[in-house]
Parts: sequence; structure tokens; C-alpha cells
Amino acid sequence: MIPVVCVMEWILHNKRYSKLVKLSVVVVVVGVAICTVTDVKVNAKGFVCACVAIFSSSLQQILIGSQQKKYSIGSFELLSKTAPIQALSLLLVGPFVDYLLSGKFIVNYTMSSGCFLFILLSCALAVFCNISQYLCIGRFSAVSFQVIGHMKTVCILTLGWLLFDSAMTFKNVSGMIVAIVGMVIYSWAMELEKQSAKALSTVKHSLTEEEFEFLKEGVEETTHSRDVELGHTKA
Repeated sequence: MIPVVCVMEWILHNKRYSKLVKLSVVVVVVGVAICTVTDVKVNAKGFVCACVAIFSSSLQQILIGSQQKKYSIGSFELLSKTAPIQALSLLLVGPFVDYLLSGKFIVNYTMSSGCFLFILLSCALAVFCNISQYLCIGRFSAVSFQVIGHMKTVCILTLGWLLFDSAMTFKNVSGMIVAIVGMVIYSWAMELEKQSAKALSTVKHSLTEEEFEFLKEGVEETTHSRDVELGHTKA
């Protein structure tokens, strides 16, 4: 999903990335693929659903960052405006999508107390997930959010091994190490970009001040020469 976000930001906002950032993204993607991808089976329905999910998620994350910058609003304010629309769309469209995928309507499902409890828990976790998403994208960018989000994959694999005695193979470990190295490279690359942008801004600002001083001196010299000429004329 990270390459899709990068390409869409380039298309929509003409945002360009340095070679080091591109390299770090490739390293992260390769590391995550090594530790998560096992058997690859592709069918038409799954491929279409995956493409729609990746495209819509990428566009949504890019819009979160662009709207916050465009209207100078905070993460919570934007979330409060978009959350009701998202909830309403899910209530209207969700049951029909479930029926298309599973052949069953949700109203036919027998609700139990345990099921209701887990639905509430899922909703609560979704709220915290959305808050963290809006905060992270507003503070950094959609690409940074994706890179940081892959740390979740590493944590899931590690906790599964520690708590549930899941198998931890050499393939998983090597993939996690590669992904973490990519994240470190990405952080370093973004820090270098910030320093370069700051230095460029300082140089630009200093040049503007020099031009201002030059113009100011020119105006003062012109005013002084006119005063001298006026004095000679009166004399």
C-alpha cells in the first residue's frame, strides 16, 4: 500500500521523494512481505476487492492530510466532521456488501451477549484507531503513517510468539529485521529532508533580507541626493 500512497501523492499533489526515502520504502515493503506472505492465490473477486480497498484507503489517508493543511484544522475537528458520514455510509451500504460476499443478511444473525460485547469492543478500538490515524497523518504524512503502521505487523508476530506460542521461523525473524531496518532508514531520510528544507528556508530568508536592505539603502541614497539637489537649487 505504501507505493500506491506515494504514487497518488505524486499525482494529486506533485509531491516528490528523495532516493533515500524511496529506498527505505522498498526495504520496508520487502521486509513485511518476507515475514507475512506465504502462499499466494489470486482470484478475480479477491483481486478486485483488494484493489478497491487499497485505492480507497490510500485516497482517504491522503485527503486527511491535505484537508487538515488546506483548512488549517486539527485532527479531532476533522474527525468529528467525517466520522458521522463514515458511520452513515457503513450503515447503509454495509449490510448489502455483506450479503454480496456471504449471501446472508446481518438481520438474520442471532445476536448474543458475547457477540454484542465484542461488537462494542471492536467499535471502541476503531475509534482509537481513527484518532491515532488522524493525529499521525496530520502531524507527519500518509506515507509516514503507513511506515509506522507496519510496526504493528512486527508487534503482532512478536506478541503471537510470546503469548500464544505461535511459530517463529527464520523467515519471520529475517523479515521483521529487514522491515525495522527500513523504518530506521526512513526516519533518517525524513530527518535529512527536514534539515535540508530548514537550511533552504534560512538561505531564502537571508537573501530576502539582503534584498530588502539593498532596496532600503537605495531609497535612502535617492532621498539624500534629492535633498542635496533641492538645497543647491534654493541656494
